[in-house]
Amino acid sequence: MFFQVIDILGTIAFAISGVLVALNKRMDPFGVLIIAFVTAVGGGTLRDVMIGIHPVSWMTDMTYVYVIVASVIFAVVLRNKINYLRTSLFLFDTIGIGLYTVVGIEKGLVAGLHPIICIALGTMTACFGGVLRDILCNEIPVIFRKEIYATACILGGLTYFLLREFMANTNLIFVIAILIVITVRLIAVKFKISLPSLYKNKT
Repeated sequence: MFFQVIDILGTIAFAISGVLVALNKRMDPFGVLIIAFVTAVGGGTLRDVMIGIHPVSWMTDMTYVYVIVASVIFAVVLRNKINYLRTSLFLFDTIGIGLYTVVGIEKGLVAGLHPIICIALGTMTACFGGVLRDILCNEIPVIFRKEIYATACILGGLTYFLLREFMANTNLIFVIAILIVITVRLIAVKFKISLPSLYKNKT
């Protein structure tokens, strides 16, 4: 039940982040709904296809569709209050990657995959919806910039498996791993920490 709550919260966070980007691009209502939907389920769809779940999870459980539609309506109706917060998109996106990292890892474990593969699945689940959102909105995906994004997911995944060796409370492990992802991302942005660029200016 706790895992399902995390999954739903991640869906809400990413759907709202998709709405905010779509509204910023001045899309019509249909465009806003599509971007929200793709952002919310894009990563999970890739994950399910890779581990052989057919049909993918959101197609067999209408809860996800209802949650996304409700999130879109909520974000659109309250867009003025949400947009009042400059960091709203960043916060919803950050919360989303934290929640979805754990969801992806847990799905990998259920499929009996190696921990390294599970972390990769968690990272894909967390990041790919945002990649699709940014591509469809004609933006360079955050994951391809210097910002700490996928790295935060990986650190959260490593923390998850480390804690499994010392703790039996799965729910607490979920929460700590999620907080690690969110905290790393927040600290990286706050102090402008980024991965080094491979590009060197010619002198």
